[in-house]
Amino acid sequence: MRCSETHDTLRSEVRRILTLAAILWSVGTAAQDIGRIGPVYPIAEPSLLDVILAKLRDAESSGALAKMQRDTQARVKRSIEQPAPVTAITKVTKARSFYYDPSIVVPYAITDADGRLIVAPGTRVNPLDTVSLSKQLLFIDARDPAQVGRAKRILDERGGRLKVILTGGSYLDLMRRWKQPVFFDQQGSLAEKLGIRHVPALVSQEDRRLRIDELL
Repeated sequence: MRCSETHDTLRSEVRRILTLAAILWSVGTAAQDIGRIGPVYPIAEPSLLDVILAKLRDAESSGALAKMQRDTQARVKRSIEQPAPVTAITKVTKARSFYYDPSIVVPYAITDADGRLIVAPGTRVNPLDTVSLSKQLLFIDARDPAQVGRAKRILDERGGRLKVILTGGSYLDLMRRWKQPVFFDQQGSLAEKLGIRHVPALVSQEDRRLRIDELL
């Protein structure tokens, strides 16, 4: 190694040591005891966990905790047995019939595992070409005894080949009474998709479309 390179290396090492020493000195200065600025008091607030545990013990001893548990269980049971009704759907006042086309336009190419094209983008696909509606669908509000009675008559006429879907009322209550599966249209998503605004409404298949009859 040439003498000039040795001197350069030594200078670099000295600079590094001096820089490190300056940093350590500044940290030590910043961390020194600067004395007491004002009076110091002990922390008087109780632990948050201790406060919560104390409140729980009080609630348990007074019976309030057990009541809260019973109320919660009853509320959950009610929400399961009788979900919130679909407020956007009302009782039929005038009969009407219309159709729903379930066809969709495929926005992108669908291929198999080997990359072979199955469906080209822009193709119109109707699921009823592959899977037909096995049972008619009857939408009712089970809070209306007249709709419940009508649904039971239609169900008996079709030998049980009917799916009853509620927009209000207790589906579990009807299941116990009829010994038959009953469904609930949560938040009215299915009725909205089909365009149903009033019940009772009967959905059946006609060729490649669904026919919806809102029954008076």
